[in-house]
Amino acid sequence: MSNEIRDYPARSQDSLSRFLGGSPLAVAFRLILLSILVGVVLSAIGFDPLNIIYSIRLLVQRLYEFGFDAFNWLWRYFLLGAVIVIPVWFLSRLFAPRGR
Repeated sequence: MSNEIRDYPARSQDSLSRFLGGSPLAVAFRLILLSILVGVVLSAIGFDPLNIIYSIRLLVQRLYEFGFDAFNWLWRYFLLGAVIVIPVWFLSRLFAPRGR
């Protein structure tokens, strides 16, 4: 057995997938979910952890009771979270060290 090191070719990914950190659809889905989650947390902030649980419960209750009108609330949570998540994600991707 020899102790030689083999260089395997890197996976061929296009530059967009490399920049985003995965396939564009998967990244978009993760960003949407993270934006909704951060939006729920930010809207529920009251420096009391019980308010966060209450807010999530209230969101589920509104989804159940109001049907399609609840999507308006979900959209507002998404926008609130996206204001924080999207710029932080973009800056972290922009200034991340490039792998060789």
